[in-house]
Amino acid sequence: MNAIKKLLDPYKGLPREVYIIFIARIVNAMGCFVMPLLTIILTEKIGLSKEATGLYISVSGLLYVPTSAIGGKLADTIGRKKIIIIFNILAAVLYIICGFMPPTMNMVYVLMAASACMSFAGPAHDSLIADLTTPENRTSAYALTYMGWNIGFAVGPAIGGMLYKKNLLHLLFIGDAVTALLSLSLIALFIKETIGKTKEEIIDKNRELEKREEGSVFSVLIKRPILIYFALICFGYNFAYSQWGFMLPMHSVENFGKAGAQYYGLMASTNGIVVMLFTPLIVKFTERVKIIRKMVWGGILYAVGFGMLGFLNSLPFFFVSVFIFTLGEIVMSIATTPFIVNHTPASHRGRMNAVVPMILGAGYTLGPMGMGKVLSYINIETGWIAIGLFALITSGFMYILGKYDDRKNREEMEELI
Repeated sequence: MNAIKKLLDPYKGLPREVYIIFIARIVNAMGCFVMPLLTIILTEKIGLSKEATGLYISVSGLLYVPTSAIGGKLADTIGRKKIIIIFNILAAVLYIICGFMPPTMNMVYVLMAASACMSFAGPAHDSLIADLTTPENRTSAYALTYMGWNIGFAVGPAIGGMLYKKNLLHLLFIGDAVTALLSLSLIALFIKETIGKTKEEIIDKNRELEKREEGSVFSVLIKRPILIYFALICFGYNFAYSQWGFMLPMHSVENFGKAGAQYYGLMASTNGIVVMLFTPLIVKFTERVKIIRKMVWGGILYAVGFGMLGFLNSLPFFFVSVFIFTLGEIVMSIATTPFIVNHTPASHRGRMNAVVPMILGAGYTLGPMGMGKVLSYINIETGWIAIGLFALITSGFMYILGKYDDRKNREEMEELI
């Protein structure tokens, strides 16, 4: 019992709003039926090739660039809460429309529009948590809300897989939309607008990088080049991780036929269960580890988890792979956003939570398109080996960035002395 209490210590004393967001994420993820099965829907129901499926997923991801940039600017000017409510409602409405459409290319276009609406709201979500926290409790807050999503995700995809197997495609979309609206109602009712907090004066010396600044987000980035290096390296990590939603469901269907969609739903649920059980452990055991060092470890876990499927791909090893790369996902998730926020002026949180994730998020966008093209020349097992090696090389670059950051910090200390 004492051991459990110690694991939960990092989550004590957080702002009340963070716990509400935690609950909202659980509700939302419990209805996450569509996105985990998107590759299978596009290939089996709509009849697209692997390459075309990768292209459409990537094009949808490319919409993130303008929508997220605009959403970040709106979050810094209009407010976080308003942007979240407006665009998430629009996304839910579009999902409901999909529930009444036949599986054709028109459905694909509506889905792309829904994805764009969610991208508008993305920077506002991250900025909301940043406004409510400080560097001391920020990692715990992001870890808790991330864990909340995965508690729900442990249930959602499994239900989605069963609905898909029973040919109840319309319920996938409608159920997803309803739970999203329920989740949104918690934020609308119980969380106040936080943009006013960005105008408060920061006097804590440990938060020097969070003090308000004038100028564009690009002028801020020029002063903080480590954010650009960090984002470019994370691009590589996300390119590898995107195969969780692209190559893995295709491989599952290729190996296990009609049962592949259901097995993939169970893998997605396993992913959520692992996050739920292991996030507190990883947060506790890495609380004194530098963020960049955590990212190196996460990349190595990606390399092993994805790369092993090139050699071992019977059903049990699919689940072993999910377990290993999910540990890497946990490390990445609890480290990435806090690193960005801790290096960002409060005045630019919305924009920075759009621009930097735009760079690293391009990995998610280009991953399906790139590997869709590659898979027209090699088999999927060789593709997994290539992804494993790519993740390992990316980890090497993150290790070098850590050395650069350590040297820069030492030089700054010497100047102060």
